[in-house]
Amino acid sequence: MRVGLLGLGRIGAFHAETLAGLVDELIVSDPVRTSPYGRPGDPFEADALVIATPTATHAELLLKACAIGIPTFCEKPVAPTLEETAGVLESRGDTLVHIGFQRRFDAEYQAARQALQGGELGELHRVHQVTGDPAPPPADYIPMSGGIYRDCHIHDFDILRWVTGREVAAVYATGANRGAGFFAAAGDVDNSAALLTLDDGTLVTLQGSRYNGAGYDVRMELAGTKATRVVGAGLPLAPDFVTRFADAYRAELAAFLRAVRDGLPSPCSIEDALAALRIAEAAEKSRREGREISL
Repeated sequence: MRVGLLGLGRIGAFHAETLAGLVDELIVSDPVRTSPYGRPGDPFEADALVIATPTATHAELLLKACAIGIPTFCEKPVAPTLEETAGVLESRGDTLVHIGFQRRFDAEYQAARQALQGGELGELHRVHQVTGDPAPPPADYIPMSGGIYRDCHIHDFDILRWVTGREVAAVYATGANRGAGFFAAAGDVDNSAALLTLDDGTLVTLQGSRYNGAGYDVRMELAGTKATRVVGAGLPLAPDFVTRFADAYRAELAAFLRAVRDGLPSPCSIEDALAALRIAEAAEKSRREGREISL
């Protein structure tokens, strides 16, 4: 199989190395970078496509891929807004599109999901989630990031839906600025906290930070009537998200290629991405307006 890769930034370079060991030929394209793992060319001429370009370009590239009908893996988000995301969904047709929410392919999250579905935890009563970055992104990234709930916690929202099999019914979110002034200048926060209510009444607490000095901290606690399961318990904190989820990033690309080869459904669809973005939008609206938002 020939695979095209658009973008050779941090995650794109990692994907290039992974893909080189999985495909017959890798065609790469980036305006400023090269890769030892693929040859330069037009990725849209390949049998499948991987998009790892800046966020603002995703929707346009996905629309082009869907118009051609080339199976495509795209890093999150599909687009910055609900309207644009819905527009890509409407234009997808029968094209296979896999959105990159890599936590679904992490062994600990998969084991937690299996434990919950298998009844080991009993009836789920409470969930707690944490995402803490060891250091903030560059200042010029924040104004275009969409804010901490859209940029960072959208991963928490996706994995919450996937692990529990439930939908979020309501969210109350808040935040604080304890670090550099560029967060507040962009209308964003660098520390976050939220309370979500699932559609069966389960309560979910969420906290996050752009200044988690101990390292990259990602956890999920599932407390049921029989047992409690904690994703990330006992793991040493990684220096960054690529290190923590290296195996998951490799596994999601392998899953995408299997779906292409075998005609399987998308492991993480545009519909899934749209659902996570709706929660993120509600959380950001709640933070700005200081009230609970129902979905």
